[in-house]
Amino acid sequence: MASRSGGAVRPGGTSAAVNKNFQFKLVLLGESAVGKSSLVLRFVKGQFHEFQESTIGAAFQSKTISLGDVTIKLDIWDTAGQERYHSLAPMYYRGAQAAIVVYDITSTETFARAKNWVKELYKQANPNMVIALTGNKADMGDKRAVEHQEGQEYAEENGLLFMETSAKTGLNVNDIFMAIANKLPKNDPQAGAGQAGRGRTGVDLHDSNPQNRSRCCSALVVGGGGRS
Repeated sequence: MASRSGGAVRPGGTSAAVNKNFQFKLVLLGESAVGKSSLVLRFVKGQFHEFQESTIGAAFQSKTISLGDVTIKLDIWDTAGQERYHSLAPMYYRGAQAAIVVYDITSTETFARAKNWVKELYKQANPNMVIALTGNKADMGDKRAVEHQEGQEYAEENGLLFMETSAKTGLNVNDIFMAIANKLPKNDPQAGAGQAGRGRTGVDLHDSNPQNRSRCCSALVVGGGGRS
């Protein structure tokens, strides 16, 4: 649920600059071992652990970021990817304003599973949720099984943000979280899910084609800082 603070009033009746504070729930979904926990660790702490233990149920982290005069706290729920925990997932994505669906670019199976997660979110989650599709382990391009264009086209067809990332090197990790933060609603604190989530064409935020980039909302990029 988003909230905002009031602004101070200066002598003479003019208002001082108002700092708006919002809080959003973001959930990560995807098969086990695609690197969800590593993406969160890289974003929140700027760290990478080569051997990351599997998440049991779900893990929670939070990070506060600034976008101009707007301060956003992201409450991040990293869900377990094992099938035995699938029934718990709705507990975490219901009520969430954003989701990152992660697959491993070296595994077509995880890409197929990511598509199923997207379908499930469209059926059961907040109808205005901002959803990003992320192809992780971009540092392992020599073992690539899912082409960049394949992920991009699927995102475009389904109104998703799209970016390939590497939790190991930090490639695009901060960028995808910041792009989501930019797209979340910050004008009405009651519009918790955002109007931008599903009605727009998905865009590769790092596409070299200027026409494709122009379709995207502006993403605030910060420097990237563990399983890739």
